[in-house]
Amino acid sequence: MPKGDALAVARIAGIAGAKKTPDLIPLCHPIGLHGVSVEVTVTDEGADITSVARTADRTGVEMEALTSVAVAGLALIDMVKAIDPAAVITDVRVEWKEGGKTGRWSR
Repeated sequence: MPKGDALAVARIAGIAGAKKTPDLIPLCHPIGLHGVSVEVTVTDEGADITSVARTADRTGVEMEALTSVAVAGLALIDMVKAIDPAAVITDVRVEWKEGGKTGRWSR
């Protein structure tokens, strides 16, 4: 890529996005994240971004994981827009979670 390693930038941006969730999402309270991992996989159709957020707090980290994916996607678009000006972000969603009041859940 002309701007550098797009996948590495997306991963770093995703981690930073998770940490900044309470600053970006109104009424989203800060929680102690114990870990955030972001994986970007290139496919024939584009790229799949997966974020896993972990905490020991008594609340969920869905918003942190969703924000992580959205910010990673935005960073990826910024990195590839010169080559693909039609790049889009689609289907940001929770695939699974475990813990908290609802226990295990999967789409």
